Amino acid sequence: MTCGSRTWSDTEEVTLVFPGPDAHIRHTEHGRGRAPEPAQPSTDESDEPRHAEPGGPSFGRRPNPGDIGRRVAAARTRQGLTRAETARRAGMAPEYLAYLEEQPADTTMATLISLAAALGTSVTALRGGGIDLPPGQGQALLRPQLGDLGSDECRARLATHRMGRVAVSTPDGPAVVPVNYDVIGDEIVFRTAPDSLPAAAVDSQVAFDVDHVEEAMSQGWSVLVVGLARVVAEPDAVQRLVDRAHTTPWPGGERDMWVSIQPTRITGRRITSVEQ
Repeated sequence: MTCGSRTWSDTEEVTLVFPGPDAHIRHTEHGRGRAPEPAQPSTDESDEPRHAEPGGPSFGRRPNPGDIGRRVAAARTRQGLTRAETARRAGMAPEYLAYLEEQPADTTMATLISLAAALGTSVTALRGGGIDLPPGQGQALLRPQLGDLGSDECRARLATHRMGRVAVSTPDGPAVVPVNYDVIGDEIVFRTAPDSLPAAAVDSQVAFDVDHVEEAMSQGWSVLVVGLARVVAEPDAVQRLVDRAHTTPWPGGERDMWVSIQPTRITGRRITSVEQ
């Protein structure tokens, strides 16, 4: 017998949530004493988040994930997994995984353990343990393994992130600056202001770094790109970047100068456990 929890909304809608390996969700109407049939898995092969009809995973609401949902979705994206594959690995219904990623939700420890195993991470990481601590202070693995990443794997990891660091030369010496970026085609692009520090990258060879640290598991990876930075000024090229870019510079303000880095060398390294 599986026990579920009941949640109420201000629209008098009742949602029955059944967590755990056989997780699923079901709607019922306040005062009706009956419930519609459970929502069926989506047949959309793209498996991307979308606004569901009433009774679907998102309950007809715009996605508004909680912290755990965001971490699950981010870990799934890093692994290149669809929701259907992740749900299969974790032994849960795809509808429940969609609900978890798109809406604030409390989950059982059993669910977190299953998801952590399916995503190759830890329960602590999914719950945000150590998120406010400086990286690198965890204890090193007993049997660490340092390995190189291939070119294709480096490019794939670059495409999963949206924050990197560009190293530039300035009159006052070298500087490393964080920027929000996109990968469009073979280029790394970011927006900045003409008088900003990242603008010093223009017309010079620069280094661009992206990394990811799993503090709870004492492992991580880094990708280093070396290439020529240039200003993108042609109207058609600028419009193409505007249409295809997904990031917005976090500092805000007028940042309409597009800078493109054309990689000439890409290298990467990864630290994992010997057992992996």
